[in-house]
Amino acid sequence: MTDIMKNLTILGSTGSIGVSTLEIVEAFPDLYRVIALTAGNNIALLKQQVKKFRPRLVAVASEQGATELAEELNGEGVEIVCGIEGMIRCATCPDAEMVVAAIVGAAGLVPTLAAIKAGKDIALANKETLVTAGALVMAEVEKAGVRMIPVDSEHSAIFQSLAGQRSEDVRRLILTASGGPFRQHSLERLQGVSPADALAHPNWEMGRKISIDSATMMNKGLEVIEAYWLFNLPPEQIAVHIHPESIIHSMVEYRDGAVMAQLGIPDMKTPIAYALSWPKRLPLDLAPLDLCQAGRLTFAEPDQERFPCLRLAYAALQSGGTIPAVMNAANEIAVDAFLQNQISFLQIAQVIEQVMQSHQREELSTIDRVLQADRWGRQQAKELIRGGLSL
Repeated sequence: MTDIMKNLTILGSTGSIGVSTLEIVEAFPDLYRVIALTAGNNIALLKQQVKKFRPRLVAVASEQGATELAEELNGEGVEIVCGIEGMIRCATCPDAEMVVAAIVGAAGLVPTLAAIKAGKDIALANKETLVTAGALVMAEVEKAGVRMIPVDSEHSAIFQSLAGQRSEDVRRLILTASGGPFRQHSLERLQGVSPADALAHPNWEMGRKISIDSATMMNKGLEVIEAYWLFNLPPEQIAVHIHPESIIHSMVEYRDGAVMAQLGIPDMKTPIAYALSWPKRLPLDLAPLDLCQAGRLTFAEPDQERFPCLRLAYAALQSGGTIPAVMNAANEIAVDAFLQNQISFLQIAQVIEQVMQSHQREELSTIDRVLQADRWGRQQAKELIRGGLSL
């Protein structure tokens, strides 16, 4: 291939998206070069990544982690920084042309926004950036004149299905969802499910937090909000269909009744590679989709009584302002509490709803206001959980 090499920064290199991105880089060394990496506390994996891909700059969450990594990499010649300032340095590294935003949760907002302001194209896998601060972020994208290409399989599918079409011809977007491991559970069965049960996603290999979000369907709710900002359609034109086979990754319905869909095996390397190579495609070594073997493809309406997180996300989107940031913050705390067996599966949504109801909505004028709302939501959720959930 004769393409010009693209320099990358990967925010969140030790997570599932970051690891898959680096596998693509390794498969196409003439096309991609890693300039900077960031990670949280997985120093062992980060050390391996630095040795293999030799970035110039690396950021970790803490000073302790930076010290540990420096000792492990003695003589490697990489600059090691830490904290949010270190993440921002990596995100704005002058030689990087594209930033893969793959930090999990609201922690990805500030470095991703810094990358946009620095003129970097964004491969967006961190949906919380748009959930918490969509209006502010998209305004900066337009101001900086950068591209934001979605990595989430659903948004990548919509992005591909919109190619060459007129936006005014779109009737609605249809996000598909596997339904997670509990789609056929009764409310009674859901009360007793464990973190191990929730982490066992039937189709996708994902990180712990995203796996729980998939089980509660909050992940789909966050994707509805992300789609709103990416594709500029009102909430009532963004639908969700349960599609257990995870073959159709999402669809666009047009006003003449035509429906465009993107299909493929459930592997995140496909949308990651498309974001990196757009508008071209990479020859990936993945199993082809065999529709004859896949058999019947089925669809159903989501049950918002059993999975109220989807309803809460639509409500947050309709309310706007600081509500989505508060909802997301409460969700992150509640998911962590569930993983630590502090609350039940059904109490995740109950925590979120109570925090949302107790919040006084404000307009989003600055990123500082977003961060204040995020901190408030986290604190409220923690206090609610510590108090034993007066439900």
